[in-house]
Amino acid sequence: MIERSLVEIATDAGADTAGLAEVAARAAVVDSRLVTGGEIFVATAGERTNGNDHAADALARGAAGVLTDDPDRAIAGGADRSRIISVPDVVAALGRLAKANLALARRLGNPLVVGVTGSVGKTTTKDLLAHVLAPRGPIIAPPGSFNNEIGLPLTVLRADENTATLVVEMGADHVGNIDYLTDIAPLDIGIVLAVARAHIGGFGSLENVARAKSELVTGIRPGGLAILNADDPRVAAMSRLAERVTFFSATGNGDVAARNVDLGEDGRASFDLVIGAESAPVRLGLIGAHHVSNALAAAACAHAAGLSAGEIAGRLDAKAASPHRMDVWRSGDLTVIDDAYNANPDSMRAGIAALAQLGEGTKIAVLGAMLELGEGSDEEHASLGRELADRGIDTLIAHRAPALAAAAAEAGLKVREPADLDEAHAAVIEEIAGGGTILFKGSYGSKMWALADRLKEELC
Repeated sequence: MIERSLVEIATDAGADTAGLAEVAARAAVVDSRLVTGGEIFVATAGERTNGNDHAADALARGAAGVLTDDPDRAIAGGADRSRIISVPDVVAALGRLAKANLALARRLGNPLVVGVTGSVGKTTTKDLLAHVLAPRGPIIAPPGSFNNEIGLPLTVLRADENTATLVVEMGADHVGNIDYLTDIAPLDIGIVLAVARAHIGGFGSLENVARAKSELVTGIRPGGLAILNADDPRVAAMSRLAERVTFFSATGNGDVAARNVDLGEDGRASFDLVIGAESAPVRLGLIGAHHVSNALAAAACAHAAGLSAGEIAGRLDAKAASPHRMDVWRSGDLTVIDDAYNANPDSMRAGIAALAQLGEGTKIAVLGAMLELGEGSDEEHASLGRELADRGIDTLIAHRAPALAAAAAEAGLKVREPADLDEAHAAVIEEIAGGGTILFKGSYGSKMWALADRLKEELC
């Protein structure tokens, strides 16, 4: 964040500046425990805690000021009134601050702003972009999945006049979400990966999912570039909304393409990266054939930013940088595939494919429910039960996914349905006693990531 006084910050946020202390801030946080000195503490109200109850603590730790839409609560907790910027809507004000910060950074240093969206692969591609684009100079990319109306502004506020590249991830569960995010951070390069049945319950149809993702394309600045997946017809059709387009293709049919794809025994893909007349061999560090497409999206962006095919190929060996995304680790005779951060039908199938290929011995799937799938949820889960059988998986531990469990049992798998996470953990321990290969995957709310963490803590 470019250093600003409380008065300047209040002005950017649309707040009253009267009585504010003459101090400056150089960063923004939403967790008072992250304050080290000189930050704006953004007091949001979460499900479990209200940031206004921690405003005084944030100031005591060295925060320059507090941004809040509940100043009375913050003051009642002991916060200094002269450090409080009061706004009607703290999340909207955070967005305005981020938009103003990026506009100033563009005037002073002009960072390249890259945005990525898609029903699957956003965070992995964002991490690849951060690695591949690093030679351009100082780069900002969010940790994990900071892709909503709070996470994206916090990422944008990390940019300053020295930033060469700003990579942002844009998620959506309703039409209009990405319009809002691109208004905060208009893009120089926008990447759309895929349209799939993620959050279908909120969108209502795949057509609405595509409409939401297309908002990223319309959020590209004049003269900017859209990078689109030629292998997904709904994504490819977004080209009509773009001024300039580069297509990528894992089937060899794009401007940036993979040829001679080979999946090794370790699950890592090798291929020839072809960009126009250039070609270079690639061996991915990421596990799973589905990452070829993500790597091509990153390669297309890097080439547009001035890197050669050879330079790009040499940097596509990056491992997973965000937790619970195809993190493969071993303990004795056990191979663990932790892809538990989130799930939809397409990513579930990719995880099951990895389980079928990697490791040895008994194959165990620990799967939580896929959430927000709407009316087709039961059939989507049942289809995955049949997929497990087709892939030769031996055992399913299903957490709160009865349609999945029933279909898998009917297809001949050994199925366990624990009542809670403690029972699920006990089932995991029993099933891995003889070694084998185990996959953890489910929507974030199913907490399969917590099971994966618990097992890793015990075995590593």
